[in-house]
Amino acid sequence: MFEEIKFNEHGLVPCVTQDAFTGEVLMLAYMNEESIKITLETGYATYFSRSRQELWVKGGTSDNFQQVISMRYDCDGDTILLKVKQLGAACHTGERTCFYKEITQEGVVDHAGKSGYAGFNALYEEYQTILDRKDNPVEGSYTNYLFDKGVEKICKKVGEEASEMIIAAMKGDGDELKCEIADFLYHASVLMATQGLLWEDVFGEIEKRLKK
Repeated sequence: MFEEIKFNEHGLVPCVTQDAFTGEVLMLAYMNEESIKITLETGYATYFSRSRQELWVKGGTSDNFQQVISMRYDCDGDTILLKVKQLGAACHTGERTCFYKEITQEGVVDHAGKSGYAGFNALYEEYQTILDRKDNPVEGSYTNYLFDKGVEKICKKVGEEASEMIIAAMKGDGDELKCEIADFLYHASVLMATQGLLWEDVFGEIEKRLKK
């Protein structure tokens, strides 16, 4: 099973871990044969700690687990690529990714506190909260109010937010427009939840169109 993987003299191979949905590189760790087997069996990323000389499950102490979507290795067989669904922060510092320091000609730029839930990660976090409200209603929650009112009310709100986006754009008000877009995406996410759609489904459709 591991004939094509080139483990080093310590029986280890580097593993790059990437967010399967956003493409963001989250971390670099090491794996051995046992950790690969456990990862495949459990579906959760398990690595080998070189400092502690033991296996460790990502999220075992922090609950920031990595649900594995796929495992690949490169053409030389000396690096593994894990694509995961990241729960919470990937870095032990609390950052979303371990790669939050940028090297530039002017020096190092520290993006700590800015990489947390930037980009599409924010959509996923918001959508997960919406799904949680659907399964575990909270009294006074606006999301649960929408679910209780049903799809007709939710569609109406999506239409209202779309109109408000147009008005903000026609006014040339960038600050108002970004707020209206955020409102629209939230209500679109609630609508998706009622229909059993995930953001992965939407992004998958976009990818299909890009290939045409």
